[in-house]
Amino acid sequence: MTIPPKSLAALAALCLAMAACPAQAADPFTVQDIRLEGLQRVEAGTVFATLGLKAGDTYSDDRGSAAIRALFDLGLFKDVRIDVINGQVLVVIVEERPTVADVDFSGTKEFDKAALQKALRDIGLAEGRPFDKALADRAEQELKRQYIGRSLYNAQVVTTVTPLERNRVNLTFSVTEGEPARITRVRVVGPQAFDERTLLDLFDQDSGGWLAWYTKSNQYARAKFDADLETLRSFYLTRGYLEFRIESTQVAISPDRQTLELTVNISEGEKFAVAGVKLAGNYLGREDEFKSLVSVRPGAPYNGEDVAATTTAFADHFGTFGYAFARVKAQPEIDRAQRRVVMVLNAEPGRRAYVRRLNIGGNARTRDEVIRREFRQYEGAWYDGTKIRLSRDRVDRLGFFTDVNVETAEVPGSNDQVDLNVTVTEKPTGALQLGAGYSSTDNISLSFGITQENVFGSGNYLGLQVNTSAYNRSVSLTATDPYFTKDGISRTFNLFHTTTRPYYEADGNYKLASDGGSVRFGLPVNELDTVYLGIGVERYAFTPGTNGSYTLVNGSYVYTATPQAYLDYFQCTGTAPSVVCAGKNVVGIPATVGWSRDDRDSALVPTRGRLQSANLELGVGSELRYLKTNYQYQQYVPLSKQYTLAFNGQLGYAKALGGSSFPIFKNFYAGGLGSIRGFEQNSLGPTDAVTGGSLGGTRKAIFNMELTTPFPGAGNDKSLRLYTFFDAGNVFAERTASMTDAQWKAQNRLRASAGLGISWISPLGPLRLAYAVPIVYQKEDTANGIAADRTQRFQFQIGTSF
Repeated sequence: MTIPPKSLAALAALCLAMAACPAQAADPFTVQDIRLEGLQRVEAGTVFATLGLKAGDTYSDDRGSAAIRALFDLGLFKDVRIDVINGQVLVVIVEERPTVADVDFSGTKEFDKAALQKALRDIGLAEGRPFDKALADRAEQELKRQYIGRSLYNAQVVTTVTPLERNRVNLTFSVTEGEPARITRVRVVGPQAFDERTLLDLFDQDSGGWLAWYTKSNQYARAKFDADLETLRSFYLTRGYLEFRIESTQVAISPDRQTLELTVNISEGEKFAVAGVKLAGNYLGREDEFKSLVSVRPGAPYNGEDVAATTTAFADHFGTFGYAFARVKAQPEIDRAQRRVVMVLNAEPGRRAYVRRLNIGGNARTRDEVIRREFRQYEGAWYDGTKIRLSRDRVDRLGFFTDVNVETAEVPGSNDQVDLNVTVTEKPTGALQLGAGYSSTDNISLSFGITQENVFGSGNYLGLQVNTSAYNRSVSLTATDPYFTKDGISRTFNLFHTTTRPYYEADGNYKLASDGGSVRFGLPVNELDTVYLGIGVERYAFTPGTNGSYTLVNGSYVYTATPQAYLDYFQCTGTAPSVVCAGKNVVGIPATVGWSRDDRDSALVPTRGRLQSANLELGVGSELRYLKTNYQYQQYVPLSKQYTLAFNGQLGYAKALGGSSFPIFKNFYAGGLGSIRGFEQNSLGPTDAVTGGSLGGTRKAIFNMELTTPFPGAGNDKSLRLYTFFDAGNVFAERTASMTDAQWKAQNRLRASAGLGISWISPLGPLRLAYAVPIVYQKEDTANGIAADRTQRFQFQIGTSF
């Protein structure tokens, strides 16, 4: 057989490229010198170090082949040859791979360009690295798969390699994303006990509603579809259908790849009831303790969630004794004839373990120390499941993370050690707090503040509140170090300046300015309770009004520029504009004692638990002698995975001490966001008999109730929720001598409102919009000299609750 010359040349080239043949057949000889040809960017030392040959070595065909393979393995060369000159000199001839000068993406809207470049960098395709076409092809295929996962089946990815001078290339991935494929129909085939509509309501993926542009529920994603299937399986298993199965699923894509249909085929099986529960295996001699954790109820329909909750509770209880990898398996003994099942809970605790290391990940901004100091499970201590759960909750309650996950990992080569891998997902901790409302009298009112809850990742809080309103100007700076001492004692500094003017022209144009500062320490009593101690200094300066208005009082017009309560407290005499106040400047030293208890499951979006706080403020060592107390209680009750009922209550009481008058500027106020929606901010309670301006009161009672539900069209998206609410309450004061029975009754009457709102976890923080309708409110009664309540139906705020 004769091989054509061209074929012979091709075979020789292939042989060289694969290092399957020696460069040239030669008898072994001693190498006198080694020369390099073709190097451009690679250092000669790299080649010599890899070659495995040096002057004085004996060269053979096998050693030559090994040298070529080693150079190819570097990934730096496209071609390598070894020639022999004069039977003593080796010439290593290489052709370098081009170096990547730049990697760019065009047309990518669905994915962040920086994230794509980082992914390529991780696999070795980045600026300054040798270009590998195989890696580029693999990256292209992976990008296409990612687009398919986002329902973009028509996405086109074209890789362009542009040669540059000095053996460099630019790598560009040009993407035409196209339109995502939309789900047009979802079917469940085979249900008997439930109608198909009920089952489809369980799915996050559907044919889309009017909010599909936001939820993207009609864009198919395999991970979401799998989650929907698990939800469907859980629905049946919690209702007695122990043998429920998903027989098959189909995803049918239209020829143009623009629409698709999902079909789920199921087999329900029979409905079973629980006949009893048995414990089997090793329960450390604590069977009675474990029996008290059983949530499976004999006689009730089989409930997979109760079984899972029981096995989880058993595993967690084992964890409190150091058994990190206890295995609890639920084995059903089925009586199909009677359609009953006995649950056998088989436990194997394994070996007791201690924690070797705490590994923290995901905290690009937050320092490790901030997370570690919240952990009550220490390195080197016995594994304790209770302390680990408490630690996870403490980290979550910091409010710096959207997700906190703690996983237990075995230590290779050890049967009594584990590592705890803590993974957090950070959220923006800086917030721009905005508040606004609309009323027919004042149109739009605004306020704002800037806070950073995690300054430079240290866990410290820094807040600047600024209000440039014409009626209530203020600047407040607050700084908190939650770990002022290693024992967890916190320290808070606060400085403030405020200037308050009447909200309405009829109330006059007086001014109350205040300056002050305070320091407060928080002493943790236990994991949930904290006691606060603080002291401050405040100065109040009062300027009586000069421009007022004539108001009809007892049949005659009176010129008023300042509410009488302020004139009395600051010992003012005369008539506007010539008013003189003997006590226009007062200084106070408030001492505070507080307590709080927080066992909510989340500080950002709580669904269970309670928050309680109490505060006592006492004016000491100054001309301001008073007592002021406040108590707040919040309770969150999960009605289901989608519905949460929340309650909030606030009580306040204050009085003067030592025979002095109570400082009017220390009064409680109510109305608006944070208290009773539907009424203007701080407008409820006692008012000045002449001007009608809000004065506040020395007692306060507020009650709020909210029911949080899924937002229509948003599916199970927890970041966008709908809530209904009911508010009631008021602030109260002592009856004055000039007050009539009708005025006293109107002042002390509870106010109430109800309404609808939207809660959205926005990039700026929790955003809450509310539309409230006053239910119980005061109408104008000119005959008895009673003014109407100031109502405000639409309000919104960022960074508030209730």
